[in-house]
Amino acid sequence: MAQKTERIQFLRAVRQLRRIRSFYAAAMLLWAGSAAWSGWQASGARQMWVSVLLLAVFTALFVTASVSLRRIAVPATGRPVRHAAPHAVSSTRRHAPA
Repeated sequence: MAQKTERIQFLRAVRQLRRIRSFYAAAMLLWAGSAAWSGWQASGARQMWVSVLLLAVFTALFVTASVSLRRIAVPATGRPVRHAAPHAVSSTRRHAPA
């Protein structure tokens, strides 16, 4: 039973890492745009450097999440995961004819 619970927790962790990675990608785009806009308006201003700093932070977080996902790649089982009991009765448990 522990293996099934560990697998579910593993899949949840992978799903959460994928979600947070997409969040980091969106934040990178936002801060890249903000840094470009601030650089266009007032090159070298404090707002531009704060935007660049936050862009660097979210880039580092994105890279960390991507590396973590690559390290814990989901092993392919070759068949879909079934959460219910199988419907077919095994062939070893046949009844004798009446």
